[in-house]
Amino acid sequence: MAPLIAATVGAETARSWLFVPATRPERFSKAAASGADMVVVDLEDAVPPGEKAAARSEAGAWLAGEGAGAVRVNPADSPHHADDLAALAGLRGLRAVLVPMADSVDALARVHRQLGPDVAVVAQVETALGLVRAVDLASAPGVVRLAFGHLDFAFDVDAAPEPEAMAYARSTLVVASRAAGVAGPVDSVTTDLDDARATQRDAARARAFGFTGKLCIHPHQVAAVNEAMSPTDAQVAWAGRVLAAGPGAVRVDGQMVDAPVVARAERILERSRSSR
Repeated sequence: MAPLIAATVGAETARSWLFVPATRPERFSKAAASGADMVVVDLEDAVPPGEKAAARSEAGAWLAGEGAGAVRVNPADSPHHADDLAALAGLRGLRAVLVPMADSVDALARVHRQLGPDVAVVAQVETALGLVRAVDLASAPGVVRLAFGHLDFAFDVDAAPEPEAMAYARSTLVVASRAAGVAGPVDSVTTDLDDARATQRDAARARAFGFTGKLCIHPHQVAAVNEAMSPTDAQVAWAGRVLAAGPGAVRVDGQMVDAPVVARAERILERSRSSR
């Protein structure tokens, strides 16, 4: 049996989530070789209605063979949703399922029951209703993480999809994730493919909000996301100095050290280890 490729880390710690259309199987292995922590074979937006069945077949063949990664299924209220889950059940390479337009705990629980405990569920919040239910969604059975879909969310609330207008939603998802005890959420895509700095800026901003991952739509975005979601060498060195100073220290690098500072240093080193 061929070894599995891609899905280098678990859904809880994956930084870069690279979408690839399920209708383009020739791109699956290329996506897996991009350096992305998680390949996401997309059955939703990237697949026209008349091609859903063929897309399921391609996704299933890859994940039953050498592939390992996630799949974004169609929304729970879509006529394609049940067929998506039936096609994915039991695939050895399926690591996670992204459920778009998530707003129902019961719907997420059904996904978990059908696909089993070894498949992580990621609830993608893209509506006002999903946002106000974010804590409940993050606490649903099988859910290990929230993800943001800022384009659909902006449309739903009739707002501009600009960072300032989306700040409340992003902060809400970060707080909801923490309240539910799950990993930091995965931020939405960067649509600008011509400016390499755009992904860097967006990923750095997302990390500053408290996001720990980001969706990607092109392999060229992966490296910038992985870098932004990982501690810098300077941060790791600072954390090491804080912990080396010992419990009695009150100053490191001219700054006060108390319990929250020590806890932050420990988290930085933990994230550094998990991102290697």
